[in-house]
Amino acid sequence: MMRRFAFLLLIPLAFGYTPPAAANYADHPRAQALLDTLRADYGFDTEALDAVRQSLAEARRLPELIQQERNAPERTRTWTEYRAMHISEAMIDKGVRFLREHAETLARAQAQYGVPPEVIVAILGIETRYGGYTGRTRVLDALATQGFDHPSRTPFFFSELTAFFVLAHESGMDPTKPKGSYAGAMGWAQFMPSNIRRLAVDFNDDGTVDLWTPEDAIGSIARYLIDYDPASAWRPDEAMTLAPRRFEVRADAITFNPKRPNSTIAALARLGAEPTRSAPPEQPAGLLELERSEGRSFLIALPNFFSVMRYNPRTYYAMAVGELAEGISRATGHPPGRYMP
Repeated sequence: MMRRFAFLLLIPLAFGYTPPAAANYADHPRAQALLDTLRADYGFDTEALDAVRQSLAEARRLPELIQQERNAPERTRTWTEYRAMHISEAMIDKGVRFLREHAETLARAQAQYGVPPEVIVAILGIETRYGGYTGRTRVLDALATQGFDHPSRTPFFFSELTAFFVLAHESGMDPTKPKGSYAGAMGWAQFMPSNIRRLAVDFNDDGTVDLWTPEDAIGSIARYLIDYDPASAWRPDEAMTLAPRRFEVRADAITFNPKRPNSTIAALARLGAEPTRSAPPEQPAGLLELERSEGRSFLIALPNFFSVMRYNPRTYYAMAVGELAEGISRATGHPPGRYMP
């Protein structure tokens, strides 16, 4: 149970920035449904509900955030383009430095949750450049805009807006203050409000769950990969993908880039994708098709690949985490192939 929640507030960087006009979401037709949920499901009293109304009245509509969410790079770029955004020698070198600087905390997270340091560090690298950029959009504005006005994902963001107000109420946080991503994700680990409430941990034992600190971010990421979906929990000492020895799979034989395993190693071998390294025949697996500048390539995805996809359900995201983790692993002296071929 959280005792309190600390937030690091970011100062807007744009000189001469003029805020957009308030949307007064307190008058939105669905605002009452939000208030009713907070009252019925979370015990908000009249004073607490009035505070929510005031916050909604102060929220600003930022339609450009909806466009950002719909045009996210992992949705719209090729793998070559997306990879270039996240995988470089500089990113690997910075990841190695972060790993060494926080070796004790990472080792403790691995001992407690079984998630290796390279994977935790890679997620931090992809999400926020190892804590260097956690977003400068006010979370209230992001979640109100997406939760009330998104044309296709309103239910998801509306539930996160609800969770955000519950989190603020439980922790004594001013909901008009914290800043994060265009989608309302917060901290070094970029957790959505519902996941902060459910999965974030006080890993430095200071009585505060603070995802703007490396210790709590490290512990929370490790716990996420285990507890978010126990059926897809990270498996210690297993890779994320394998390369096929040969690839003769017909395009209509199986769905590529699934969000969960949709086959097994043995079944994929029968279809024409036999792995270069041995793996248990009944191991769950799937096939990845990656669009590169020079053409398409294929990999066999293992359970740990899909575990990372619980963090962000996009093939290219999990690929970037795997390649960055592999690069950091090799740079610290481990043999190749721990995560990616």
